[in-house]
Amino acid sequence: MGKIENRWGVRIMGAVMCLTLAEISHGAGDEERLAELERKVEILSAELEQSQYRDMMPPIGEGMHGMGPAASKVYAVNEGAVSLGGYGEALYQNFEGAKSDQSDFLRAVLYFGYKFDDQWVLNTEIEFEHASTDKEGSSSVEFAYLDYLHSEAVNLRVGLLLVPVGLVNELHEPTVFLSARRPDVENVIIPTTWRENGIGLFGNVGNVTYKAYLVNGLRGEDFGAKGLRGGRQKGSKSVADDFAGVLRTDWEAMPGMRVGGSIYYGNSGQDLDVSVMTEIYEAHLDWRHKGWTVRALYTAASLDDVAELNRIIAGPDVADDEIDSIGTEMRGWYVEAGYDVLNARDSGEHALTPFVRYEQFDTQDEAPDGFASSGETDVDVVTVGLNYKPRDQIVFKADYQFYDNQADSGTDQWNLSLGYVF
Repeated sequence: MGKIENRWGVRIMGAVMCLTLAEISHGAGDEERLAELERKVEILSAELEQSQYRDMMPPIGEGMHGMGPAASKVYAVNEGAVSLGGYGEALYQNFEGAKSDQSDFLRAVLYFGYKFDDQWVLNTEIEFEHASTDKEGSSSVEFAYLDYLHSEAVNLRVGLLLVPVGLVNELHEPTVFLSARRPDVENVIIPTTWRENGIGLFGNVGNVTYKAYLVNGLRGEDFGAKGLRGGRQKGSKSVADDFAGVLRTDWEAMPGMRVGGSIYYGNSGQDLDVSVMTEIYEAHLDWRHKGWTVRALYTAASLDDVAELNRIIAGPDVADDEIDSIGTEMRGWYVEAGYDVLNARDSGEHALTPFVRYEQFDTQDEAPDGFASSGETDVDVVTVGLNYKPRDQIVFKADYQFYDNQADSGTDQWNLSLGYVF
């Protein structure tokens, strides 16, 4: 295909030269002829540019190989072509209480991909967070992997990988989920966005897809009473004394309905004197049908050696009853439902979806005896909101969140956000 486009480029440029010589031979001083020549050159130049770059920006289609719609563009380009895509999110949070309200351009993301041939594919995500590195922002590689596409059933992936756990970690583009903020359960127990260096296999057999990865383990030294999120190593000089295995399967029970689960198992002690065996498992449902969106997820984490880990993190001079303990067991779940009220009477791209989500989680569902527990880790959240898409690639969201916890210190908030993919 690339050779064909090059030939078309040569033909177009040749036509431009012929037109130029023809017009000059009729008299360069003729203003009307010069204006017509300029118009023809602009048209031919635009056609040349379109022929050169149309492969780089293919339209967004369905997600492929477990990636989001925009992240999957590289799989649709021709051999030897570069792909470009991305997404962004801005969020305004208004807190009911003494906490300051906040407006933040959460992230601007660029996807760059290259298709070496029909088997070897490079896909990368470069993320710029919080608008400026001067104010706790950052620029990061969110993922960067090579795929070897062997067959429908067996393929290889290696590099910085999104860990295939939960509904949001791989599919985190803002047009894919309804709320302004990602579910809390998929932040504190499943530490979205979660990526680690690793290697694995993926594919599908009939209506079942699978992923089986080996990745560097979490770093238990950075766990806390409020969850596992701090333990992500993000591919940056990762301590790799311990590794973990991840297995995920999904079954397309019927068109629009996906049911599946995953398990993560490995040590998180890394360079510490304890192993901190860490197991995370989850089960999920994602159903979309005639305007309805229904999602549900249950997850739990189990950790060993937590008492020893607490003491290592706190230091030798801190008594056990002064340490807010990491949980030995963490549990959480949510159910979410929304309905596109324009679905029945609008055949265009507009979508207006009221939704509600209830979630409950406790990152100290169980903890070792003798350690402190604040009660702030046992949380119930109700989110009620509205999701509006003027077109498939643009979304505006508004929602209100009711927070309650055992310490009675929950702060309600309402959120406004915009998102885009391209």
